[in-house]
Amino acid sequence: MDGQLSDFLSSAGVVVFYLLVWALVFAGTALFLGVFIPFVTGDSLLFGAGLVAASTTNLNIVVLAVGVGIAAFLGDQVGFLLGRRYGRGYLDKRGGRRTQLAIVKTESFYLKYGWWAVVVARFMPWARVFVPVVAGVGRMNYYKFLSSNIVGALAWGVGITLTGYYAAAIPGVKSAAYIIAGFFITASIVFGLRTWFADRAQMRLDARTSTGSHNTLGG
Repeated sequence: MDGQLSDFLSSAGVVVFYLLVWALVFAGTALFLGVFIPFVTGDSLLFGAGLVAASTTNLNIVVLAVGVGIAAFLGDQVGFLLGRRYGRGYLDKRGGRRTQLAIVKTESFYLKYGWWAVVVARFMPWARVFVPVVAGVGRMNYYKFLSSNIVGALAWGVGITLTGYYAAAIPGVKSAAYIIAGFFITASIVFGLRTWFADRAQMRLDARTSTGSHNTLGG
């Protein structure tokens, strides 16, 4: 990821680089992109961006990390407001059966941990996308969500970006940083691919079942 980001920085420039990273972080939760491509909107993106910032003088790590934190915060705010505005029906329209199972799992996670669920979910690919909406559907107190969202955005968005930066900038922490980030990145990739393939397979199965039902009725 960091190699691709470096190439993009060279060709697009600093401002576009900032905007792309922030937009992907925002869209990961606000637009549900993180369901199928968490490795492009989540941990690997942040860690890779931090690595790139450490390897060039063109990027300011403070600007990058603060922007990521704000984008993460706003993405969850949008998800929360959508859930509060449109209710459970909004979640029911998300993806295939695999995604619906992830939503049920997220609801259980939220009911169990409440305020902390919003913070911890940042580090869990499936929960990061759905917890804000579930919190909105569950009518979580707005100010409680606001505070947990701020803490989560700082811990995840700013934290992982800085982890990537210091992994490259300080040799003494490089090994530990790569191990921690590698775990979250691998989990993101595995979950994203499994969800994408499972949803595609379920949609094809549903389409065949629907076609078969129509043929039976027609016969």
